[in-house]
Amino acid sequence: MNARIAAALLAAFAVLPVHARTLALVGGTLVDGTLRDPIADSVVIVRDERIVAVGSQGELAIPADAEIVSTEGMTVLPGLWDMHVHLMINGHADYAHWDKAYAGRLRDPVMPASARQLLMAGVTGARDLGAPLAESIAVRDAIRRGEIDGPTLFVSGPFIQKKPYPGTEAFRWGVDSPADARAKVKRLADAGVDVIKLIDQDQMSEAEVAAVIDEAHKRGKPVVAHAHRPEEIRRALKYGADCLEHTGLAAAPRYPDDIMDALRERTANMAAGPLFWTPTIEGLYNFPYVVKHHEHIDDARWHLGLPPDIVADIRASLAHPERIAYFQQTPQRWPTLQTKFEQLRGNGVLLLVGTDSGIPMKFHSDSTWHELEVWVNRLGVPAVDAIRAATYWPAVAMKADKDYGSVAEGKYADIIAVRGDALRHIALLQNVDIVIKHGKRVK
Repeated sequence: MNARIAAALLAAFAVLPVHARTLALVGGTLVDGTLRDPIADSVVIVRDERIVAVGSQGELAIPADAEIVSTEGMTVLPGLWDMHVHLMINGHADYAHWDKAYAGRLRDPVMPASARQLLMAGVTGARDLGAPLAESIAVRDAIRRGEIDGPTLFVSGPFIQKKPYPGTEAFRWGVDSPADARAKVKRLADAGVDVIKLIDQDQMSEAEVAAVIDEAHKRGKPVVAHAHRPEEIRRALKYGADCLEHTGLAAAPRYPDDIMDALRERTANMAAGPLFWTPTIEGLYNFPYVVKHHEHIDDARWHLGLPPDIVADIRASLAHPERIAYFQQTPQRWPTLQTKFEQLRGNGVLLLVGTDSGIPMKFHSDSTWHELEVWVNRLGVPAVDAIRAATYWPAVAMKADKDYGSVAEGKYADIIAVRGDALRHIALLQNVDIVIKHGKRVK
């Protein structure tokens, strides 16, 4: 055994109680979320919730009391993150109906079902961007206490926008002045949200946009902002939003030159830190195909945790995918997606894997691997870079990389394994074989 690793392992065990539980993942190829090469015949030692040693067979001894989990023939990875999910929706095609019919059932069963589906898909961390405040906090905290299964959640609670759409006031908060904008951010921060979500900021006054972002930063909360329209992007960049979402509703063939200039200026400002962007590209990119090939609607994995009446309602709403109002502009937008993705990727933006999971036909049980598959097999992103965009960089974006994002000593043991070579065949992630969260095997 390597002397340095042996000493570190002995030191780790020396400070832990004798009743601590030990787990050893043995044999697979480890893609650890960092920039180092994959480790063949890997060994990962977990003690209670944390990783205490990482190495390879023949180099790292396996403790005698360890429960051994064979990962032979598998790719071992950090647990995936999905940086744009909506736990309050589950793929239903009609938002107005859903919001009215299920407002009283979000806390139980809707949001817990969404969370459990994500976890079973290998998603151990997620950012939930838009839901009623009390329900968001309750579900996040129930997961953290171990009362329900789900990924470690970072929640925004309600959107902040100029004016909520009719019937959405429970999860969309309007602002009518800079002072009101600050008051709304304060209310969210005091309630304990992790992030502030800003949308339709092109409909606000610039003073209101500035107030939202400034107040959020004063309270230590990052701001994610919609990037559907050019002026939304301009204002988000001008006033310092931390992360932008989506690749745009506009059918313009590319982002305008002034936006690209502002983008390059922002990404060159090292003092401001990285600029993150969650393109949520797959739902639009694959829609023309899905209209004609929608067998996945019959996959029972998205039923997990949902009662029969809700499953039946969702299925009925998706009987005619070609008629779903949400996607009617997609044929005009589709040709612009790859260009815009490449503009972002080529100009210093740190892209994050996120899916808009929960929107029509986007089920929490399979959205994340679909996004990764499009990045790798359609848009040419190297698999290891796509995996880091779904593991390491999300943890950095949420300032949680001390505990999450890679398989490394001292971090929480959020680990997944999939049979086969996921670096060569990224779509293997549609069937994650092993899910470990905080040292506990949940699948």
